Amino acid sequence: MHISVIGTGYVGLVTGACFAEFGVNATCMDNDAKRIGKLEKGEVPFYEPGLTELVTKGSKEGRLSFTTDIAKAVEKALVIFIAVGTPPRSDGSADLSYVEEVGRGIARNMTGYKVIVTKSTVPVGTGETLRKVITASQSGKFRFDIVSNPEFLREGSAIEDFMRPNRVVIGAESEQAIAIMKDLYRPLYLIETPFLVTDIPTAEMVKYASNAFLATKISFINEMATLCEKVGADVQVVAKGMGLDKRIGSKFLHAGPGFGGSCFPKDLAALIQTGERLGYSMQIARAASKVNDEQRQRMVEKIRETIGDLTGRTFALLGLSFKPNTNDLRESPALAIAQALLKQGVTIRGYDPVALEEASQTVNGLIPCQDAYHAAEGSDALILMTEWNQFRNLDFERLKTLMRRPVLFDLRNVYEPTKVEAFGFLHVSVGRPSKGPSALA
Repeated sequence: MHISVIGTGYVGLVTGACFAEFGVNATCMDNDAKRIGKLEKGEVPFYEPGLTELVTKGSKEGRLSFTTDIAKAVEKALVIFIAVGTPPRSDGSADLSYVEEVGRGIARNMTGYKVIVTKSTVPVGTGETLRKVITASQSGKFRFDIVSNPEFLREGSAIEDFMRPNRVVIGAESEQAIAIMKDLYRPLYLIETPFLVTDIPTAEMVKYASNAFLATKISFINEMATLCEKVGADVQVVAKGMGLDKRIGSKFLHAGPGFGGSCFPKDLAALIQTGERLGYSMQIARAASKVNDEQRQRMVEKIRETIGDLTGRTFALLGLSFKPNTNDLRESPALAIAQALLKQGVTIRGYDPVALEEASQTVNGLIPCQDAYHAAEGSDALILMTEWNQFRNLDFERLKTLMRRPVLFDLRNVYEPTKVEAFGFLHVSVGRPSKGPSALA
């Protein structure tokens, strides 16, 4: 079988490379000639563990190719995945202009039956909209089917998530399209991956409902963390006690500075806007979004309450991407907090293993550093923002000789407070009592 993937961003490139690994012939198409040129040389435009190797292997073995020609992509493929961006509009709704434009491009170049699959996160009703766009734009009357096949890829572990997913969701009305999609995903039957086959609107809603629920879990535990600080409880133990209940589960119950990335904030906003458009207020989704926004400011207040006047202070910021194992800065809590601190007269010395260059271009005034210890030089506090593995075993004795004051703001609760306190540091975390010198010199 030959497939095409329109869009070589995060979702599109992972989809194409992984299907090529399944033995499918995959063509990835993008309007960006510079990006396609780099991909043809094996250069992946973003950081995702294992993806460069997969792209190189697929290209070398002749199963993965790249093009800027949509006619070529449409001609070859039986199945065409749409994986272009759906950025938020000013009202929070998803901008479907890129999806619709791809639909028109497919329609103009169709010469026979196609299965057209939305892989992008799109609001309920997009499948029907796309059907109308393609029907109106066809040069001839060619049969096609629309399928919703939402992705559930976590940045930093996308290859594993594609190869060993929790489930595959297929939304379609045609038995032929369903059979083709099942055949495409046949390698996953060998590992007994659950398949959920449903109608298109339900499949579209599954993605939004899943992300909104996970985002709500994060906001809930962050709200509990604030309450734990006020009553002297330990949110990590609270979360463990909750997670041992199988009805709740332990995932996404880690207190911190809030969620970021390309999915949760955008998908919550789109879900809220969908409810508004239909005359229903999505109160839980709205609350999850509000708590998340407030959590970032709460972290700034935590720093100010500990340090005092921030004017003229220097802080070392460890981690700039929104999560480990990615260089994605979209909606990153680290950048939002850095910008808030810079406005209050703070000097920020930052380090991130893969996102440093982009962050330096995004945050005006950020001083890029070579590593955690370079960032710590002359700092009044260390702020651990992203839990990269290399930040999990810092040399506190060395840090103490480099810093002006031994203070760690552990905003991901990576360290045991008593361990950090033993090195003479003040340890301030999220939802747990602070440990260390009560007065700062």
